[in-house]
Amino acid sequence: MTEPTRRANKRGVATRETMIEVAISSLATGDPAAVSGNRIAREVGVTWGAIKYQFGDIDGLWAAVLRHTAQRRGDLPATDKVGGTVADRVTALVDGMVSGLGTPEALAIETLRAALPREQAELERDYPLTAAELASWKPGWDAACARAFADLGVDPVRVRQVAALLPAALRGLTSERVLGTYSNLDDARAGLIGSVTAYLSG
Repeated sequence: MTEPTRRANKRGVATRETMIEVAISSLATGDPAAVSGNRIAREVGVTWGAIKYQFGDIDGLWAAVLRHTAQRRGDLPATDKVGGTVADRVTALVDGMVSGLGTPEALAIETLRAALPREQAELERDYPLTAAELASWKPGWDAACARAFADLGVDPVRVRQVAALLPAALRGLTSERVLGTYSNLDDARAGLIGSVTAYLSG
């Protein structure tokens, strides 16, 4: 399934971009009520019909928001530490992700994901465009992690497992920092980097 095709013109493109930016800003507040097409329309100053004209339905809007955040993020980190050790590259991946998770785009994605169906079958049935956009991110991330260690002879199975681990682990650390904790999160970061480095070096 694809979003409806609209004739491109400067005003239409600008309106569409404004709608997406407002949606991201609204979602980035973390307010569960922000996951509402009518609320986005009100904040933009248009009708729900105008949103539907641009995106087809709420599924099209959320898919466009996710695509926009992915385009803004750009290429995922790969070999930023050319010539570096496994530890150097693990550190670069971890710190790059931690930095990215603090952006408004990342906060918007978390708010949206929290409101979407948890079951994949339900998500794909009710929000097929959104589900397809979310699913498209995994191959790119896996490939970026593979490239990051490709010249070091690291076991590709372990790289794949680490690629699955890091996003969840770092979202957890980021959540702890936002919510407040008595744990030393710098120690947690160092422990994660050390553990992953040891695993990949084994």
